[in-house]
Amino acid sequence: VSHTMQHWKIYQTWNERLFMEMYIAFKENRADKDPSEGWYAGELWFYDNYIIPLARKLDECRVFGVSSDECLNYAMENRKEWQAKGLSIVEEMV
Repeated sequence: VSHTMQHWKIYQTWNERLFMEMYIAFKENRADKDPSEGWYAGELWFYDNYIIPLARKLDECRVFGVSSDECLNYAMENRKEWQAKGLSIVEEMV
């Protein structure tokens, strides 16, 4: 999950790799569900219910010292960017 709390390009790289792994498995009948159905909304849910709360806790406990707020900042920015661009990104990946 660390890619979700890093620079947008890093998040996007690993998000696409995971999506493609799951999409290829679906196309090859090794998975029952098409990940393109719900990927956009699923990422928003994941940010809202797991990543941002986790990043807040990391920031509160200052586990990374003076750079502890970076995880939260990147998570918030990536969520915002995904909300704006995610639908078209999913369309491009399919």
